[in-house]
Amino acid sequence: MVLCTDSYSIPDVVKLMNVLIIRYGLVCTFRLHGGNTRIYIRKQSLPALCALVNPYMHSSMLYKLRD
Repeated sequence: MVLCTDSYSIPDVVKLMNVLIIRYGLVCTFRLHGGNTRIYIRKQSLPALCALVNPYMHSSMLYKLRD
């Protein structure tokens, strides 16, 4: 899964990644995409991510969490 953090600075993206890794145990990396940074959450972390965000998502958007 990709989090499009294009408008954030690299230090802000790193802070967000640290929260995802330390607090939620997600395996993620960031890559440059056209000069901007994006956070990539690895497939092995998707079940944990889905469990975290599922209660807060509108039912019409749940399809985005499926493979």
